[in-house]
Amino acid sequence: MDGIGAKPVLQLAGVHKSYATGTKVEQEVLRGIDLMLRHGEFSALIGPSGSGKSTLLNLIGLLDKASRGQIYIEGVETSALDDAQITRLRGRSIGFVFQYSNLLPEFTALENVMMPLLATRGWPDAKMSTTAVELLDKVGLKPWMDHKANDLSGGQQQRVAIARALAMQPPLILADEPTGNLDTKSADGVFDLLRDVNRSIGTAFLIVTHDPRLAHRCDRIIERVDGSIVADRPNLNVARHGLR
Repeated sequence: MDGIGAKPVLQLAGVHKSYATGTKVEQEVLRGIDLMLRHGEFSALIGPSGSGKSTLLNLIGLLDKASRGQIYIEGVETSALDDAQITRLRGRSIGFVFQYSNLLPEFTALENVMMPLLATRGWPDAKMSTTAVELLDKVGLKPWMDHKANDLSGGQQQRVAIARALAMQPPLILADEPTGNLDTKSADGVFDLLRDVNRSIGTAFLIVTHDPRLAHRCDRIIERVDGSIVADRPNLNVARHGLR
């Protein structure tokens, strides 16, 4: 994992998450999670269904709040931030790629990639369009930039979603089953693209996946069972043999 920065992009300390707190049906989903992710790391988060992987990603992505514990994004402790501060921090520091691309179907690929920039700046400009075109070129979709999202294949839509996630140049991308809706060939292509982004610009990735083939091509494998992290280990096969 050459080039990984020393400064954490993400740190969790004693994070708990419960639902229906204080009632007879209270359910603790996460228990005492400690986790650190540094700039440039390429990590897989694995575990059985219902183990809290998506809940953990929602907390890290500041889409939900922990019941207890601290979450730091680039050194900023997030528990006391108000909604506006959370939105700003999330917008500049975190990108998202989901199992389903969640593109706006009636907008073009170019317009979808521009959305995060438009949400931040409030109005379109030439630089915004140039940035979006460059990102689509990076993911191999510049020739399709004027095609509506619903006219693209599933693999192409995920590539647009990756370009959109990169629009604000975030240091961290959270990917929740990014290949789960794709055939094997398309899944490998999307995974290779994520890895290329990681290598070329140093973006850190935390990837939830049920696909052991893809998990074992990541540099680090974090395993969750029953609300806790039960294993967190470097992938020695990647380190030794360059299986990327």
